[in-house]
Amino acid sequence: MPTKITMPKLGESVVEGTVSKWLVQEGDRVQQYDPILEITTDKVDAEIPCSTSGIILKLLASEGDTVKVDGLLGWIGEPGDVIESKPNDNLVVSHLREYADSSSSTGSTAQQDYTSPVVKRMISENNIDITQIKGTGRDGRITKKDVQSFISMRDENENTIIGPPDIEQLMTPMRKSIAKHMLHSKHTSAHVTTVFEVDMTNVAAHRQTNKATYANDDINLTYTAYFVYACASALSSHKTINSTLVDDRILTKEDINVGFAVSLGEHGLIVPVIRETDKKPLNKLAHELNDLAARARAHELKPDEVQNGTFTITNHGVFGSVVATAIINQPQCAIMGIGVIQKRVVVIEDIMEIRPMVYISLTFDHRIIDGAYADKFLKKVKKELEQWT
Repeated sequence: MPTKITMPKLGESVVEGTVSKWLVQEGDRVQQYDPILEITTDKVDAEIPCSTSGIILKLLASEGDTVKVDGLLGWIGEPGDVIESKPNDNLVVSHLREYADSSSSTGSTAQQDYTSPVVKRMISENNIDITQIKGTGRDGRITKKDVQSFISMRDENENTIIGPPDIEQLMTPMRKSIAKHMLHSKHTSAHVTTVFEVDMTNVAAHRQTNKATYANDDINLTYTAYFVYACASALSSHKTINSTLVDDRILTKEDINVGFAVSLGEHGLIVPVIRETDKKPLNKLAHELNDLAARARAHELKPDEVQNGTFTITNHGVFGSVVATAIINQPQCAIMGIGVIQKRVVVIEDIMEIRPMVYISLTFDHRIIDGAYADKFLKKVKKELEQWT
């Protein structure tokens, strides 16, 4: 009996994915768990394994096609199996091929045909002359990492080519998905934001004392690790913040899984998730933050590493922002923003002192949480950070 190859769900809010590359052809025999195709979404680029053993009977989606979650991509079975012949109505739009075709000058046609759709998209989006890139793949094939390295070197040399400002460009699948997700959130939740100021003196002292020791274990002890730890502690005692609204019921999640936003530059952002955050010490959290952030920027996250988050942190302060009002990451009910840590003059027991200060904000869904409860949560986060030992 033939088995369907379908578009997997690679994230809580993901509704579609793009076939970036087939790793098999019709007629190939594959074993269960063998990789058969690569898929890209706004969350991850993922290699998809086969769910069963058999022969690839039919591939219905082409490289570059964007297909709805659970949409039919092909069939796998044994010779003689009869498959459905009805047309595939799950196809959304062929984004990636459009990107490749829209480039006015990205090298020779032969070179473009030799690259994968993901590479073509990156070349088109960044206005790159393909002839300037040296491929390190098999037979000189240009890989995604080759393009990433070229972009990094170009940016370091301050020679970034952005093209004429009046050229219209198609939104990438990631950009379109982010836009849809953000609009959905704004139209779904009753967004309210509260802001607290936190004295980071004790955290700064602890970090200064311990960062060399952490570095010996190849861990970069960032301030974000402290915020993640403090949030997990506060979520443990303020469980309604760790909830979601299902119809007319508030569903409180038992597991505390904190996601943190990672910027991918002009390509958008992604939110890796640390599972069971409240059960992990600072060094473990710092290590996971380092690992997930690095692999996020290299587009190497696994699908389950961006799923099942119950609360999100966005550290907009890394770019110098003081205060921001974030948009809730559905279906969660709150998101915390972290501003830049700055030394400011503050009054401590009627004495003016210079302290490292930061503004933290909580944007929450007023359908689920009232202002007093939100303030109590942030007060707990503030206390955790200010009384760090």
